[in-house]
Amino acid sequence: MQRPPPEDFALKETKPHLGGGRISGDKLTSTYDLVEQMQYLYVRVVKARDLPAKDATGSCDPYVEVKLGNYKGGTRHFEKKSNPEWNQVFAFSKDRIQATVLEVIVKDKDLMKDDFMGRVSFDLNEVPKRVPPDSPLAPQWYRLEDHKGNKARGELMLAVWMGTQADEAFPEAWHSDAATISGADSLANIRSKVYLSPKLWYLRVNVIEAQDLMTSDKGRYPEVYVKAILGNQALKTRISPSRSINPMWNEDLMFVASEPFEEPLILSVEDRIAPNKEEVLGRCAIPLQYVPRRYDHKPVNTSWHHLEKHVIVEGEKKKEIKFASRIHMRICLEGGYHVLDESTYYSSDLRPTAKPLWKSSIGILEVGILNAQGLMPMKTKDGRGTTDAYCVAKYGQKWVRTRTIIDSFMPKWNEQYTWEVFDPCTVITIGVFDNCHLHGGEKAGGAKDARIGKVRIRLSTLETDRVYTHSYPLLVLHPNGVKKMGEIHMAVRFTCSSLLNMMHMYSQPLLPKMHYIHPLTVSQLDSLRHQATQIVSMRLSRAEPPLRKEVVEYMLDVRSHMWSMRRSKANFFRIMSVLGGIIAVGKWFDQICNWRNPITTVLIHILFIILVMYPELILPTIFLYLFLIGVWYYRWRPRHPPHMDTRLSHADSAHPDELDEEFDTFPTSRPSDIVRMRYDRLRSIAGRIQTVVGDLATQGERLQSLLSWRDPRATALFVLFCLIAAIVLYVTPFQVVALLAGFYVLRHPRFRHKLPSVPLNFFRRLPARTDCML
Repeated sequence: MQRPPPEDFALKETKPHLGGGRISGDKLTSTYDLVEQMQYLYVRVVKARDLPAKDATGSCDPYVEVKLGNYKGGTRHFEKKSNPEWNQVFAFSKDRIQATVLEVIVKDKDLMKDDFMGRVSFDLNEVPKRVPPDSPLAPQWYRLEDHKGNKARGELMLAVWMGTQADEAFPEAWHSDAATISGADSLANIRSKVYLSPKLWYLRVNVIEAQDLMTSDKGRYPEVYVKAILGNQALKTRISPSRSINPMWNEDLMFVASEPFEEPLILSVEDRIAPNKEEVLGRCAIPLQYVPRRYDHKPVNTSWHHLEKHVIVEGEKKKEIKFASRIHMRICLEGGYHVLDESTYYSSDLRPTAKPLWKSSIGILEVGILNAQGLMPMKTKDGRGTTDAYCVAKYGQKWVRTRTIIDSFMPKWNEQYTWEVFDPCTVITIGVFDNCHLHGGEKAGGAKDARIGKVRIRLSTLETDRVYTHSYPLLVLHPNGVKKMGEIHMAVRFTCSSLLNMMHMYSQPLLPKMHYIHPLTVSQLDSLRHQATQIVSMRLSRAEPPLRKEVVEYMLDVRSHMWSMRRSKANFFRIMSVLGGIIAVGKWFDQICNWRNPITTVLIHILFIILVMYPELILPTIFLYLFLIGVWYYRWRPRHPPHMDTRLSHADSAHPDELDEEFDTFPTSRPSDIVRMRYDRLRSIAGRIQTVVGDLATQGERLQSLLSWRDPRATALFVLFCLIAAIVLYVTPFQVVALLAGFYVLRHPRFRHKLPSVPLNFFRRLPARTDCML
């Protein structure tokens, strides 16, 4: 039995105060009920009017400063405007409020010192409370006052209220937690956002033939191929075997395209004149907006496209006159496939690209990201370690990013997000990152958001309508070993809208039907997945604020296909664990055959006789036995969702050199002596695998040689045995044969020999093709 994981790396169940304590049984009643309530003081600064002139020109450059104790936030300023409009919201965490008065001050921006224009003060005890779904509080006009409390010229429109993080103003508000952050770009980088992956299509280009190509050398047979380019993707067909000016290929090229289709498909027909020299015979550009879309396996119509010759003049392409060359193709956007941008083992979406093929949703997934505990310092600021943590969650096409909590090893997010679920056998991934693009991080150049850890939760392991509140360890593998970077505290609920539909999903294929009707090769899927992840990371990095490339690649496990000695060992021991049950049954049966426990062996004899005499009981007995085992194990069913297991991953016992190899770049950047050592180690492992594969091939060839007459005496003996066995089995009732065979296998040890049996001796003497191997 597997030992429990170390306590430090274990999953811990928690009992947070969710939804302000509005709990009814195991279900919660609020719409924002999977997080702990956080109280905030909100100040909405809308606009001002009739502000006094402060400059010599008779105008003013106004801005508003919102002050609460030691916290101070400001709006942008306007040039020479006495009726400015800001419409900005400020949020102050109630836990950190140490003052009793809120001051909203209007100032005039000046080169030397900003001039005071007026202020509005609020007693915090008089501020109203607002709880959604109440309508937003209407802003009001307030007369400005001077330092002594007398009325000053000008009015300010404000709204001030106490609310929670469920307020609509929360995502776009300036937060007192981020008071040290300045600059619009840095402020944008700390806000919570929801992103959508671009809609991805497989583009199939079936290159059939070309006609009337014009080559420069008429006296040679052309070696023609087609090169297709879409964005950063480039593919080539094989050289046409026809070797003529009317070549044929009938070859498929597969690309990944994303909406909106910004770049056309560029096709060029090229002639290989020499090993490193090609001549372009013609090109054509095909906009993807006009390419037909296919939702099933029915072929689309073919089309002819004229090829145009291009010459480069002063760095630009200039068209020559058209000629008669043309290319015959079948091009379509495949809507019946699911474009894989994640590993199929933990994919979060399995729907086809085309929306008309989507089935109805089966439920709702709700995730409350509460807080993190014990985070490690990720960078140094002012001589001390600090962490600016945020979370990213990915499920289906929807990505969410929480706000960044500045300079905290115990950040509290308390943000809740919802996804539609179309398949229960999917996985949600939640990652925690350190924001390295604050405090001028953009200007540092090459700054990357550091990964703190991630959690995967498979929906099929969750009970419906139950709220799971757990603290998950954030485990990251470093070149010097596995390290716990902290813990993330979450609440998860999977609500099923139709139990019948969900049960029906278990009978459906995992992927859309086109993956089985017209399957793609393994190499195609690997290449297309790489292209899909590149497109997704590029698109999301162009959003505002950007979801950066290193974050997207970590969430999508881009490097999961790379060689790793540690992962190979882990997979080998996973196989041995699976086979452990079969091996245990084999050992138990060997004990029965050797009469280690005579009572059990006698009972097995009786059961065997019953099953042989009444063969119609065999299958019912097997299924009844499986049913009873399942009911028995129900008492010990897992009550917690699975999480990262360091022992299963062999992360806690990996050799430092194996980890260094795993984190090496591709191609390698290590010195030649280290590469030689690793190559020799890989050769020794491959040699053992080679021996095992050779042994399996030998056993299979021995089976084939039974009737091949490679060994004429062995085949003659086997053929004669088959004839005698056929006659005996024909005249003897099957039940008698089964009983005799069973009693022979279960015979007492005193009737056994330690030498191998006759059939085994005969099989081992059969010839194999190992003696033909060089």
